[in-house]
Amino acid sequence: MLQVYTGTGKGKTTASLGAAVRAFGYGYKTIMFSFLKDDSEYGEARAAKQLDFIDVRQVGRDAFVNFHNPDPIDLEMCRNGWEMAKEAILNKEAGLIILDEMNIVLLTKMLPLEEVVAFLKEHKHDLEIITTGRGAPEELIKIADLVTDMQEVKHYFHKGVSSRNGFDH
Repeated sequence: MLQVYTGTGKGKTTASLGAAVRAFGYGYKTIMFSFLKDDSEYGEARAAKQLDFIDVRQVGRDAFVNFHNPDPIDLEMCRNGWEMAKEAILNKEAGLIILDEMNIVLLTKMLPLEEVVAFLKEHKHDLEIITTGRGAPEELIKIADLVTDMQEVKHYFHKGVSSRNGFDH
């Protein structure tokens, strides 16, 4: 099945990691491809070093990405990450593949929408796949088997509380 977690609210990546824990309860391994993230201090990257059931592969860089005019290195890293993810899906390297921030990658055209959607549509029955990120394109939503739209109702950031280690990243 293909699951899409999208929306303006916090918790899309966290929900996908909850799915990984649930899958592990039944013996499934998870690979998370973290597009647009390359910081070994993210909580999920730190935890994965201690857990043998989840493999976090950061395939972006730890820098601001200009979505209106992406740096060529960001486009190259997205492409390379997508090729690695496709290989993992084709080879069924895990029971769950998480494509973290793929929705925003598609929305901003850092990868060709038609290519990604066609591949996921063809292979979504081979294993469980989750995409996360704001702005999931309608074409992705149409082929998904489950879509969760997380909407922000209230966030402590608006009260001046900055990102907190272990809870926000």
